[in-house]
Amino acid sequence: MVRHISSGSAFEREIGYSRAVVDGDMVHVSGCTGYDYETMQLPEDVRDQTRNTLANVRAALSRAGCSINDVVRVRYYVTDRGDVGTIVPLLGVAFAKARPAATMLITGLMEPEMKIEIEVTARIGAYEAEG
Repeated sequence: MVRHISSGSAFEREIGYSRAVVDGDMVHVSGCTGYDYETMQLPEDVRDQTRNTLANVRAALSRAGCSINDVVRVRYYVTDRGDVGTIVPLLGVAFAKARPAATMLITGLMEPEMKIEIEVTARIGAYEAEG
């Protein structure tokens, strides 16, 4: 039986998805963007969007019973190739312990203001089991 986790975002209800789905010890986190879900504000700066996006990923993982260190797969969706050099240091710090399999795509996102989206798959206890 799966467990569905919601961030409370209206997007989830409107589109019909969950922020994360826990299936056994696997956690599948939907693409997160840089919105502050309490204020529904999206910063303009790509660094700030990346920080918020990582905070949203961490929040979903925490509610699922794991951490960013348990991530085994990450997909980055970036709208501007020129932003890659700016965000890579933030991503490198965030995923330094997990060192997940990763893919980065340069693509459009749902809203033109969005600059980054991150989707992850984690296994509860993966970091503890390995480390």
